[in-house]
Amino acid sequence: MILLENFDPILVGTIPLSIDIEESDLDIVCHSPDFDCFTAILKSSFAHYDGFTIKQKLLHNTESLICRFNIENKLVEIVGQSVPSELQVAYRHMLIEYEILKHYGGDFKNSIIELKKSGMKTEPAFAKLLGLKGDPYQALLDYKLR
Repeated sequence: MILLENFDPILVGTIPLSIDIEESDLDIVCHSPDFDCFTAILKSSFAHYDGFTIKQKLLHNTESLICRFNIENKLVEIVGQSVPSELQVAYRHMLIEYEILKHYGGDFKNSIIELKKSGMKTEPAFAKLLGLKGDPYQALLDYKLR
């Protein structure tokens, strides 16, 4: 995180929510308006790690730079976008999921973990348990606790 401090890094996803499973990766979002600069930092900081890759693609209709590598058999995924970190979809999902987990409690949390262990991704698992229809990623962004 220190190597990424100029890019407002935030650890997001299942690990901060304590719904991670053995296969869960470490997800970090970063604010990176200059992809060339961000790429240079990622390469100089992480290229020596096993499985290092960088690619550019659209995530949730936002141009994104995605860097992946392994540290001690743990996949790390760093996503950079020109969008401030706290406005990125992954961070917003995590905040919504936190509120849902807090509201519905331990049994709900355990059910999410079991769905994840069966191979389901996080957002689809939440959507399934909440009975949300359509695209689970958008449905979660639109979800309001009752």
